[in-house]
Amino acid sequence: MIAIPTLTTERLVLRAPSMADYPAYAQFMASDRSRMMGGPHVRWAAWGMFSSDVAMWTLYGHGALMIEARETGHCIGQVGINHGPMFPEKELGWMLYDGFEGRGYATEAGGALKDWAFGTLKLDTLVSYFDPENAKSMAVSARLGGMRDDRATPQDPGDVVFRYFPGR
Repeated sequence: MIAIPTLTTERLVLRAPSMADYPAYAQFMASDRSRMMGGPHVRWAAWGMFSSDVAMWTLYGHGALMIEARETGHCIGQVGINHGPMFPEKELGWMLYDGFEGRGYATEAGGALKDWAFGTLKLDTLVSYFDPENAKSMAVSARLGGMRDDRATPQDPGDVVFRYFPGR
């Protein structure tokens, strides 16, 4: 089992989830903003997803990290590497809480976790799954070096898949 890392960037700390993070996570998952992730979700479903994000560290050696703004210490979202029965491949995913979009945080957090995954886990590839209407996240993926891969198996029917390789 790998220890849950703490990653730092110029503006962010990516750290292990804690119970104090759950209320904001559940609020996001219950909101219309989670529609690109199959939401809105009821509280028990949000708890299952949050718990899965933590459990993946034990089961797979990777999982979710909370995104904390270094300047304020506030948790502003989550970034993670997902896997398991619901994911055809290891997925790099992110979400930002309301009011934190458009500042480059998703690109910064996603890039740090992607580099960690390729450098520490020695993965050959990662993917991101997107609702076809999620143009903003697809643009983040492109900034991270992701390329659309129409041959990849989607997580959900109709998903758009972007693929990443080490060094890009």
